[in-house]
Amino acid sequence: MEEQHEVTVDSAQAARPDLSRRDPEKTKVDIQNWLAGTLEAGSDPKVDEVHVPESNGMSSETVLVDATWVVDGERVDRPLVFRIAPDEAAVPVFQKYDFDAQFRVMAKVGELSEVPVPEVFWLEEEASHIGAPFFVMSRAYGVVPPDVLPYDFGDNWLFDASPENQLKLQETTVDALVALHAIPDAETNFDFLASSAQGDTPLQRHVEELRGYYAWVTTDGIRSPLIEKCFDWLEANWPDQEGPAGLSWGDARIGNTMYEDFQPIAVLDWEMAGIAPREVDLAWMIFLHRFFEDIANSMGLPGMPEFMHRTQIEKMYQEKSGYAPRDMDFYTMYAALRHGVIMSQVQRRAIKFGQAETPEDIDDLIMHRATLEQMLEGTYWERVL
Repeated sequence: MEEQHEVTVDSAQAARPDLSRRDPEKTKVDIQNWLAGTLEAGSDPKVDEVHVPESNGMSSETVLVDATWVVDGERVDRPLVFRIAPDEAAVPVFQKYDFDAQFRVMAKVGELSEVPVPEVFWLEEEASHIGAPFFVMSRAYGVVPPDVLPYDFGDNWLFDASPENQLKLQETTVDALVALHAIPDAETNFDFLASSAQGDTPLQRHVEELRGYYAWVTTDGIRSPLIEKCFDWLEANWPDQEGPAGLSWGDARIGNTMYEDFQPIAVLDWEMAGIAPREVDLAWMIFLHRFFEDIANSMGLPGMPEFMHRTQIEKMYQEKSGYAPRDMDFYTMYAALRHGVIMSQVQRRAIKFGQAETPEDIDDLIMHRATLEQMLEGTYWERVL
């Protein structure tokens, strides 16, 4: 299992191959020129610093910009975040990056709820300015639970926090999820997220979108028997009654949330947003913690077994929302399957850039292979709970 740990770290860092990292000095000039053409005459924008994080995530690029410009005769500081579409040469993790949808969903969430999302300012779909489409939002200042190394490995602000503060973070994160799911008329307010996939219900269309993504990942013809067994399991164990659909964050996890005093101050990363039953987000949040816990446990680390515990989170969500999550074995399998398809693409990407080798068994591309196999057997949650 030590080898799995090494793949985890390499995968996260391989997410941004060297060839796709931007030259900060050129980006600084390009952004300053774009601001000059976007702001009102006389704004005189100056870009003082551009920071391109090295661990930039597995999808869009994030560039932090310290800029100033003149407002009402005074020069003011404007710390910004540019979210930039990935370069095709970098073998993106996802098939498409709908920046218009991301921009609009963040704006709508900010307008229709108390969910803390950064304010969005501009959407630029013309690639010529900095080499790719982008949108610009306000910068929040706080802390994010680390993914590399995962927060439950120890030696970080969340792991070292008191049980009371860890509980506070859980509760306030669930509060944010409840507030998100409470946005009314989501299928109307977020009609631009409507799926074109086949299916009579939002859940059916959500799963069909995953099938389409899996087909894109496997255009090389190398398919995963394990992933396909999981799709079959979903069909055989489909909920008798699907829960009400609403806005789904899609990548609902604490690693996509910025905190201050153990409370969310910025809910980030909306690339996977859609319309789905609320269990989709809840199960994703639960499973992504379990993913890290399984790695920690395999390495003999204590992990955080009482944190983000499935039973506790489900109960907390019900108490705060008045809605009892249903069919969570189904939805946690769906979360693990979604993550399995994504991890398969991340590893294929690492192989392409010489940072990993093709395994003899293609299912070994899935780091949590054992978890999926135990879920198929019906033994996983019995073991960990």
